Amino acid sequence: MNIYTYSEARQKLAMLLDKAKSEGKVIIKRKDGSTFEIKAITESKSPLNVKGVKLNLTKDEIVDYIKESRSLKK
Repeated sequence: MNIYTYSEARQKLAMLLDKAKSEGKVIIKRKDGSTFEIKAITESKSPLNVKGVKLNLTKDEIVDYIKESRSLKK
């Protein structure tokens, strides 16, 4: 993990943002000793967000398959 001074961070902000995205975080240290962490925020995706499958079925065929599967469970 690299630590950058405030001056370096100001001059290389775009590079530091890319580095935070790829490595997880970047530390910036001021002259007074205070330190700051920059990290990328990752968006969580729903596990239900899946790509559809084209089956070329009509609405009536789908309803028939559902009725048939429900009748088999009885």
